[in-house]
Amino acid sequence: MPASDAEMREKFRSLAESRTNKALVAIRRIGNLSNPSAYKWEDAEVRKIIKALRDAVSEVETRFAKPRGRTEREFKL
Repeated sequence: MPASDAEMREKFRSLAESRTNKALVAIRRIGNLSNPSAYKWEDAEVRKIIKALRDAVSEVETRFAKPRGRTEREFKL
């Protein structure tokens, strides 16, 4: 039996909150890499990280505007 609109809405809200909170924690952890007493980095590496994050957010926006197939990319410096 297909799920009702209310069930689908509740499932969306539950998963959206959980996944968004996990993503925010992961982004904060990336921010922790900015501690110069613990890490050394090059500006180009930082720009690449920020671009990857912005691109991922743009892709989410696009997918909500036009839901389509999934495109997953792995990040590498």
